[in-house]
Amino acid sequence: MSRPNGPGRWRLTAPQVIVLSFAVTIAVGTLLLSLPAASSSGDGIGLLNAYFMASSATCVTGLVVVSTGADLSLFGQLVVLALIQIGGLSLMTMTTFIFLLMGRRITLRGRLLMQESLGQSSLAGLVRLVRSIFLFTFGAEAVGALVLGLRFSADMPPARAAYFGVFHSISAFCNAGFDLFGDSLVRFASDPTVVVTVTALIITGGLGFLVLRNLGYRRQEGRLTLHTQVVLRVTLTLLAIGFLAVLLLEYNNPDTLGDLPPHGKILSAWFTAVTPRTAGFNVVPTHLLHSSTLLLIIVLMFVGACPAGTGGGIKATTAWVVYRSVMTTVRGRREIEAGGRSVPREISDRALAITAMSMTLIVIVAIILLSTETGQGFLPVVFESFSAFGTVGLSMGLTPQLSAIGRVLIPLTMLAGRVGPFTMVVALATRRPPADVHLPEERVLVG
Repeated sequence: MSRPNGPGRWRLTAPQVIVLSFAVTIAVGTLLLSLPAASSSGDGIGLLNAYFMASSATCVTGLVVVSTGADLSLFGQLVVLALIQIGGLSLMTMTTFIFLLMGRRITLRGRLLMQESLGQSSLAGLVRLVRSIFLFTFGAEAVGALVLGLRFSADMPPARAAYFGVFHSISAFCNAGFDLFGDSLVRFASDPTVVVTVTALIITGGLGFLVLRNLGYRRQEGRLTLHTQVVLRVTLTLLAIGFLAVLLLEYNNPDTLGDLPPHGKILSAWFTAVTPRTAGFNVVPTHLLHSSTLLLIIVLMFVGACPAGTGGGIKATTAWVVYRSVMTTVRGRREIEAGGRSVPREISDRALAITAMSMTLIVIVAIILLSTETGQGFLPVVFESFSAFGTVGLSMGLTPQLSAIGRVLIPLTMLAGRVGPFTMVVALATRRPPADVHLPEERVLVG
């Protein structure tokens, strides 16, 4: 924190405001979900379970300790849906949009907070960007809700189908993974309408609003930015690798793809490759996947979605920068080059720091859970840790069996994954960084 206005008056930094906004949203959500009216039984789901569900919804994760469709009332489900929407867009983006609707002026400090939240390099065009974000978000969710609602109307009354369409469309676009069916989307494993619609929403929400805006205004802006080019290439590469790997590894597995018709195998393999991009839905039982497939999914969950989007993980661009940094070093070059541009050194340093901090956090969480969740096995615990950090929501069945410690630790991991470990560390730091001082160099042997 800084003290620009004299002694005794503190002002929160941008990272602290970001973390605090998520924490406040989770706190309000916890209180609402702990009310008896939020449970289908009328007895309440308990404060700890309410905290877990509110954290999962706000951090758009999808891990649940109670069934959203069976254990929560309509009021509880609507609270979860509101938290998903706020968490996907961030509270500050929502607040800015509300101010715009009311005709309120956005202050300089508000613009600085938005700049940090959206990862913008300048203050120019922030208000227009917020408008674009909301128009595109609500437009995409409306289209998804219409398509899904029409499909669900074949199996349920129109009003219920419309509600299910809206809920799952918002959950998919925000990469949340919450469902009302109780078995995620397993019953739609071979349904092209549901699989294509949901995966399209997941991918679109995970690309990031800056990329979507650049694609929409390509003619006016003249070219695709390097960021957009990297996002598209990495996204397509990861989706292609994931799809082919899942199809080959699970093709004859009778518990997953083995008993599905040919088109069902293709659709389910595609869905299983898309959902680790922090979405959390599944069309095949996760715990029945081969260990090799689960390891692939862990890697995809760790990478996650893209910056300024609705997903978590270290982000696809971070993974790309780390990879290019390694290749640059191997080739004996000094600068990362791509698309006729060079990437600043501070970007590669930050990417390496994010990756190292993220892996360290996951390892610490996994070690603690292996000590508290006795008898659950190594792979389910590690899988749960990566899923929570990546705000993915996939689980091998461990979530409902978590101990009290696990139900506190996993939501904290979700929060760190949603806001980013770098932002979290900066927010928790109480001291200003010291001025740069160049000390005498001395080599240390590595490798």
